[in-house]
Amino acid sequence: MKFRKWDAAAPDPAVVAMLRKAGYPSLLALVLSARGIRSPEEAEAALTQESRLSVSPLLMKDMDRAVERIRRAIRDRETVAVFGDYDVDGITSTVLLTDYLKNQGVRCLRHIPRRIEDGYGLSSEAVRRLREQGASLMISVDCGITGNEEVDYANSIGLDVVITDHHECKETLPDAVAVVDPHRPDCPYPFKYLAGVGVALKLVMALGGESRADELFERYCTLAAIGTIADVMRMEGENRTIVSRGLEALPRTDFPGVHALCREVGLWGKPVASMQVGFILAPRINAAGRMGQVDLAVDLLECRDPARAEELAKALCALNRERQTVEQAIFADAEEQIARLPQDQRHALVLSSSEWHQGVVGIVASRLTEKYGCPSFMIQFRDGIGKGSCRTCGGFNLFTALESCSDLLEGFGGHALAAGFTIREEHLGAFRERVNECVKRSLGAQPVEASLHIDALITMPGEATLEQVKALDRLEPYGTGNPRPVFALMGAAVESVQSVGQGRHVKFRLSRGAARFDGIFFSVTEEMCGIRENMRVDAAFHLQPNTFRGATSLQLQLLDIRPSLCASRGEQESLDLLNRLTDGDRLTPQEVQRLRASREQFADCWRALERLFRRTRRRKTDTEIETDTLPCLRDLAAEIGGCEGFLRAALALAVFEERGLIRVTEQGDRMTISMPPHRGKVSLEACPYLIRLKTERE
Repeated sequence: MKFRKWDAAAPDPAVVAMLRKAGYPSLLALVLSARGIRSPEEAEAALTQESRLSVSPLLMKDMDRAVERIRRAIRDRETVAVFGDYDVDGITSTVLLTDYLKNQGVRCLRHIPRRIEDGYGLSSEAVRRLREQGASLMISVDCGITGNEEVDYANSIGLDVVITDHHECKETLPDAVAVVDPHRPDCPYPFKYLAGVGVALKLVMALGGESRADELFERYCTLAAIGTIADVMRMEGENRTIVSRGLEALPRTDFPGVHALCREVGLWGKPVASMQVGFILAPRINAAGRMGQVDLAVDLLECRDPARAEELAKALCALNRERQTVEQAIFADAEEQIARLPQDQRHALVLSSSEWHQGVVGIVASRLTEKYGCPSFMIQFRDGIGKGSCRTCGGFNLFTALESCSDLLEGFGGHALAAGFTIREEHLGAFRERVNECVKRSLGAQPVEASLHIDALITMPGEATLEQVKALDRLEPYGTGNPRPVFALMGAAVESVQSVGQGRHVKFRLSRGAARFDGIFFSVTEEMCGIRENMRVDAAFHLQPNTFRGATSLQLQLLDIRPSLCASRGEQESLDLLNRLTDGDRLTPQEVQRLRASREQFADCWRALERLFRRTRRRKTDTEIETDTLPCLRDLAAEIGGCEGFLRAALALAVFEERGLIRVTEQGDRMTISMPPHRGKVSLEACPYLIRLKTERE
């Protein structure tokens, strides 16, 4: 089980019925209702996608000043430098803007800092070099909003600066010719969630003027879509328009490097959705910056020669495989560090090492946050200075947290969900303590449990068909604020479990009633998931078509699987019968016979309970464990054996508790079992439940 907690939404049956009557397929109607849609009119508005960006870019504060200065540079044939960032958003922003400027006849320089050697953002040294190469204007993309000192230096050496960014602003803005950032407090632009490449796209559309806006959008929408998806921006408003149009235009984009990369990863000629960009294309582009070879990705996207683009795409994919190997090693080391952290330091995971690759720690932070459900801060130290990357779950603002720790930091930047910072090693302990306090104040004192949000339970498995899954495509593109729908099937039977992919993945065959489903659980082994044939399980998954040897069938892409927390009909009957015994209700002779348990079965159950304690408790001194109620009873029943094993396991726990051998506290699907110190010999036969059963039998 990957997630301790599953949060299942509760679609309104009346709304679902209304939407189905209006023509929406049942699964789509369930998801729409779960996400707050109340009527067919709201559903149509939510699913309708604009075909163009209709909001004027000139509504952005300082956009007019940026346009005026850049147009003057174009007119006067000045040398213009584009200063970008080394992630996918920064790379696509750089390529987009330099392509436009070169098409206007501008001599254009590009500069993207090296992640490890230069760090994030503007630097005075880079500014000086660009000026020496003849630049009289520098335009930043996806960075620069916190570069006050660097802009002051540029001003002092005669280099004008236009900032375009989408990150959070500090109290004082850089003294640039123009500062274009939707997050400026005084910026009236209505949509605040553009990626850096989205702001760059808006700048180019403003430069081209209203008459060329649609033409420029068509040319650059695919680059903008890739950067927007990769930067995990909210998938609503203008971002939905950018991504949907960009994915639609991908097969005909004017950038051969995109085609070459799609061919290299096997996507060419296939439908490409946001998930393929986020999990296949973007990581390969990102690998260049992470591994210190950012020019490889920029050269690929700028390349005009298809043959050369093929070579660059192969090199980029090889670099990504190297990144994956490094990432796995760092993740394993981070897991070991987490195991040694005391509980009060697990509200935020602050981890460090001098052995880590600084370019990869950010992606490991993302994986840790996903797994543990809390903010993660990964720091790589060298010569006493640490460069950190942090990621967060919803509800905790990283930029605000770093601001509150600014006296401990050498510098920081980013936004609410992802940020970077620099720290001296002697401040690590104080930083860890303060960040954990920030999280406790923001999210509560108890460590956050990783939870999985489920849009809807599939209660009628026969309705899960390929046609229904195809209808879910109307929700695309997926991303933050509009995630891919997650469904759950409760109380399914496991017909088969099989390792595939050289043991790296697990394939399942599940059934519920007459319905049968094939499922795949990626990056999980049989040992990790702990699921065996003939178990009853709850499964959470995405629904997707799977084509194999020309045949397409429905497949569950599993996100989690656990021993079922839903009682079967027989289990519920057993629990109801036990409750009638303990409540003193009348029992039939047949029911009394069902409740009959031998002394050996009680002893087997006690030994199984002791083994469960040894296996589950965190420390040898612990006297209590927390466990799922029904799976625990099933495990104990397996030790007792027999057709009434579940009932007799439940009876044994009730008897042990009444006799004071254990204490049981139930809360929802979970129970806490504690073992108080024993005081002398305890007679099970003296339990009133067993006395009553004996009397009834006699």
